[in-house]
Amino acid sequence: MNSNLYNYILGIADNSLILGQRLGELCGHGPTLETDIAGTNISLDLFGQVRSYFQYAAKIAGDGRTEDDIAMLRKEREYKNVLLVEQPNTNFAYTIGRQFLFDAYHLSFLKELQKSADLTLSAIANKSIKEVSYHERFSSDWVKRLGDGTDESKAKMQEAINDLWMYTDELFHQTDADKVMVEESVGVDVTKLKDDYYNYVSEVLEEAGLIVPESKYFHKGGKQGIHTEHLGYLLADLQYMQRTYPNMEW
Repeated sequence: MNSNLYNYILGIADNSLILGQRLGELCGHGPTLETDIAGTNISLDLFGQVRSYFQYAAKIAGDGRTEDDIAMLRKEREYKNVLLVEQPNTNFAYTIGRQFLFDAYHLSFLKELQKSADLTLSAIANKSIKEVSYHERFSSDWVKRLGDGTDESKAKMQEAINDLWMYTDELFHQTDADKVMVEESVGVDVTKLKDDYYNYVSEVLEEAGLIVPESKYFHKGGKQGIHTEHLGYLLADLQYMQRTYPNMEW
């Protein structure tokens, strides 16, 4: 098994898996029917991407595990998602803020992953980028609407951005597997995406009438399997059916 490629895929796929689960928690609880459906569809898009990644990961692993095993039956420390995507749905502003801060990264990441020397990853990126372009438009538009809305919506949007900002820098950290894949022209050098990311995010926040946080303190650890307390509760829900009724399939 190519362990570096396998771990690299997990690092990409787990972000979408966990964020998709977070959005799925809101199904039927959106502020309006249209927004509720949009959030659910974004969740489904992310799970669709995850299936493609995990099918490839299962093929690489070659140990008899299926995409379902990889998605549902790992322990908490074996998930490699960034801390940002596991943060809870505190309120609608937090949901939108988390989505936007990830979407802005995800879109630029997929643009580069399309150039991967690995044809499977390139194909997944090429298919996914159309969906993620919509995700980013949706979340950035809502950031502007809430930031430029009522005093209450502005305050809640600002609070969400302030609290979530500390998780953004981890998006640009490289694991050992990341570095190897970049050297082999398979992976994306995320360090090169950082400046454009913060420039773009700052532009959107300023257009929304929001203040760009100046905090230089950032949390990290998710990519190494060290997570916040929130992930354990999320996995308890995510894995319940598969652990209670083994061998179920997506």
